[in-house]
Amino acid sequence: MKRTGLRTRVTAGFTVSALTLSAAMALVSYQLTRDLLIEERERTIARAATSDADVVREGLDGDKPDVAQILRTLDTGENRLSVLHRDGTWYAVDAGVDVGTAIPRTLRDFAQPGRAAMQRTHANGRPALVVAIPLSASTTFYQIGSLEELESTLYLLSVSLTAVAIMTAAAGAALGWYTTRYALRPLTAVADAAESITAGGYGTRLDPTTEPDLERLTTSFNQMVDELSQRLRRDRRFAADVSHELRSPLQTLSAATSVLTRRREHLDARTATAAHLVAAEVTRFQALVTDLLELARSDQPVERGPVDVADLARQACRSRGLPDSLVTVDAGIDVTWHVDRRRVTQLLGNLLDNAVRYAGGPTSVRIGATAGTCFLDVDDQGPGVTDDDKQIIFGRFVRGRNANARGNTDGTGLGLALVTRHAHAHGGRVTVHDRPGGGARFHVELPVCTP
Repeated sequence: MKRTGLRTRVTAGFTVSALTLSAAMALVSYQLTRDLLIEERERTIARAATSDADVVREGLDGDKPDVAQILRTLDTGENRLSVLHRDGTWYAVDAGVDVGTAIPRTLRDFAQPGRAAMQRTHANGRPALVVAIPLSASTTFYQIGSLEELESTLYLLSVSLTAVAIMTAAAGAALGWYTTRYALRPLTAVADAAESITAGGYGTRLDPTTEPDLERLTTSFNQMVDELSQRLRRDRRFAADVSHELRSPLQTLSAATSVLTRRREHLDARTATAAHLVAAEVTRFQALVTDLLELARSDQPVERGPVDVADLARQACRSRGLPDSLVTVDAGIDVTWHVDRRRVTQLLGNLLDNAVRYAGGPTSVRIGATAGTCFLDVDDQGPGVTDDDKQIIFGRFVRGRNANARGNTDGTGLGLALVTRHAHAHGGRVTVHDRPGGGARFHVELPVCTP
């Protein structure tokens, strides 16, 4: 399973933390506010019920009191309903009130001995608070206060707190994303610098003053690049010096072996065979020295110019005795690319030589383009490249197993390494794939080749 990125993990952590904290605060705030509002509402209804009970008590002190009229005199508004239980009879201003539902049985039983009480319930499907106030042994005053407005207020409060929690979580996610982006910016700069160095930009360095907290990292990185650049320069200089010094004795050896080769008919069979082997090895040695010199100067800047790549590919085929018909061009593309002629010539030549030497010869050279890139495909009719060899075949002095199995030892092992160097110098890359129908396909991809 692919591991989640650091930025994603940090952002998720900020989000979860912000959501947890905001949800906890919202829950606590809701609970405290709810208890406070309910308590305040209950006190208000209880005070109003006590005041109304006093009015009813005074009204009942007279002879033959009109209970219904007394209840009508109460200023209860729309949120309170007064009910009187006197001598086993229920009295209420609203004749449609269901006493059995509106006044719980438990509250009636509790208030019957003369105890005042109150209880939250639902009257006609709506939340309410019922207050019971005994007026005498046979008379109890009940007042039903509506809690519907309070319930609506609590609902709006819960929605508001939920929205605040969600917005806080979103703010936490944004803060986490920004924080990781800012914190990882120096690492992004290091990654960009490393990619530039990999592409051949050995002059790339990091600015230690950009992020003081990472000064040690940037200083160590710059020192590492300096050491790497110096080592590469020493290696290139050594390879160039050795190759240059070897050319003179090689030319002498080549001249001597050519004399021996021309006089083979005057030599005995064993001497003639030995002379042939020496000539072959000298030729291979000359190719190796040439490739080493080319590898030593492969880090030089690219000298771009307009090049007809299709014509260059046909010339590369003709110079190796291969037919021009191998070269095909995708319809509608511009074959004039802005590239280094020398590098692309050697790149194509090495791929063709590789196909001839190890894979039975090339079957096609395709020139094409996609969005933002141009490409060259060289197909061969060999046994293909194994998955293990695909990982190492572009290294220096590396030959694939199939090449060794065919007994081909006249190559230098630097051809594909030079192909890679020339592609990287243009900002491109080289890959090898299985060709449909068998064989291998070497794919060279170069970014935006047109002028």
